[in-house]
Amino acid sequence: MPKVSDLGMPSFDDPYQARAYLKDRQVLAFRIFAKFGFDDGVAGHITVRDPVEPTSFWLNPFGKAWANMTVDDLILVNKDGKVVDGGPNRLVNAAAYAIHHEVHAARRDVTCVAHSHSVFGKAFSALGRNLDMITQDACAFYHDVALYASKGIALDPEEGLAIATALGNKKAAILRNHGLITCGGTVESCIFWYLALERSCQAQLLADAAASGRGEQTIKISEEDAAYTYRTVGSEVAGWFSAKPVFELAQLQAAQV
Repeated sequence: MPKVSDLGMPSFDDPYQARAYLKDRQVLAFRIFAKFGFDDGVAGHITVRDPVEPTSFWLNPFGKAWANMTVDDLILVNKDGKVVDGGPNRLVNAAAYAIHHEVHAARRDVTCVAHSHSVFGKAFSALGRNLDMITQDACAFYHDVALYASKGIALDPEEGLAIATALGNKKAAILRNHGLITCGGTVESCIFWYLALERSCQAQLLADAAASGRGEQTIKISEEDAAYTYRTVGSEVAGWFSAKPVFELAQLQAAQV
């Protein structure tokens, strides 16, 4: 992995410039999720901490299609769950506030939090188990993905706090019978971790089914190799850099609309 200084990772002295940039990336994140089919009715949310007022976050308005999301649609929600800025649709998804407020409050290192009811994440979450280290991609989550025994729909602060507590200092969590949640210091890393976790869930479902059909078990990567791979592909910088192609494509497609 190249040095951070060689990657072109943007930084801003002006928080208002940072806000504009982050909102642009957040909109691309919604379009990426829509492209991969992670939108599921009105379920799911991606939040971005506001650099101007860090106790508030930008959120998708309840009921807005992700594929058509624009910067002008985003709403700014403060620590009390009140909309203080943003688009004309100011409906707040109660689950989004319950979960994301608690994660943002607990993790000052986190800029972006993503949660959705993507198919393979949902399916894998119903098994009530964590990922096995059976692929190099899964090793990005070596000791870095939590398993949370979800109590139901997260509509109250207690459930959101429980999720944030289970997540701890990890980059992702599998919410049992619910879905996936990821976080990152950048929008890009958060979104890449979600894509990678969803694909890892899919790969394990396929591998487990194939192995079971043969009366066998999947081959696990050794602890030493998993740890080494994690150091290579599981860092914040690796997540940001790995997301560059999908964000560049989303930006190109948005410009052509």
